[in-house]
Amino acid sequence: MSYTHLTPQERYVISHLKVAKFSLREIARRLGRSHATISREIKRNGPKYPGGVYWYYFIDSDVEKKRHQPRHFRRQNHSPLVSYVEEKLLCDWPPEVIAHMVRRDFPHDTRMRISHETIYRWVFMEAQQGGTLYRHLRRRRKYRRRQKRYGAGRRCIPGRVGIEQRPSIVAERQRYGDWEADLVVGSHNSGAVATFVERRSCYLMAALLPDRKAESFNTAAASLYKSLPANLRQTLTLDNGKEFSRFKELESETDLKVFFADPYAAWQRGLNENTNGLLRFYFPKGTRFKRISEKALARAVGKLNNRPRKSLGYQTPQEVFDKARGGALAN
Repeated sequence: MSYTHLTPQERYVISHLKVAKFSLREIARRLGRSHATISREIKRNGPKYPGGVYWYYFIDSDVEKKRHQPRHFRRQNHSPLVSYVEEKLLCDWPPEVIAHMVRRDFPHDTRMRISHETIYRWVFMEAQQGGTLYRHLRRRRKYRRRQKRYGAGRRCIPGRVGIEQRPSIVAERQRYGDWEADLVVGSHNSGAVATFVERRSCYLMAALLPDRKAESFNTAAASLYKSLPANLRQTLTLDNGKEFSRFKELESETDLKVFFADPYAAWQRGLNENTNGLLRFYFPKGTRFKRISEKALARAVGKLNNRPRKSLGYQTPQEVFDKARGGALAN
């Protein structure tokens, strides 16, 4: 039997039969309801003082108010849960990760349960009251905004090899060593950060660049990739920016096979785009990268590589990549 709320007419009958001293079971029988339903209704909406009367006239307005009241406030009555959520938010953990990890950390405590949507509601409500937890969300917004789609808007590089020629195994993420790369650009051409993300482990490598020239990008990329075993240098997928125009030289230095995504198709390098967004949390738009130290960049990259990821079964990219690197060295 599907569940339905008690109607105003049923509450009218309950109130009269209750005043007439009918038992809960008799009231339930006459309404075709369970006696437990009648008992819960009287406890929930009945009088809160001795000798009071359950009366439909005063109940309907309260019932409608409760029906339209959000329920996430109930979780806020459990202070250990609130403290746990706030602690993890202050560590820059995403709400979805917090919602999963609280179940793992408290497997037998059903009160320590929360959805990521509820966490977002708490943060946005707190922001409207002058709170600052929203600053630890990825976008640092006080309320939700509609997302906008965008494209790179760049011309193709001569001699490029398109993504349609990339081996199909890369799209399946069944092996290690397939990478995506891009630049995170500073304001007023004040340097940039080259980011390299391994597709299976989500592991991030990054390097500060003095400019957006192809030579600078190749130098940074070669330095990072030469420290990795050959098995972890399979393919590299780029967009069509001019900073990648000397890709042939990069291929010869690193043994990577370079492919290019289609113009206006940022989703073909979705992992890299998403990771750049995560990095922007620490270096928001307007940052002058020439003023950022290698130590500060390494600290931000370390936080991202040690953050549990849903796509990895809540392992960290560092854990997954270390296993792959250990296996590659063993071979």
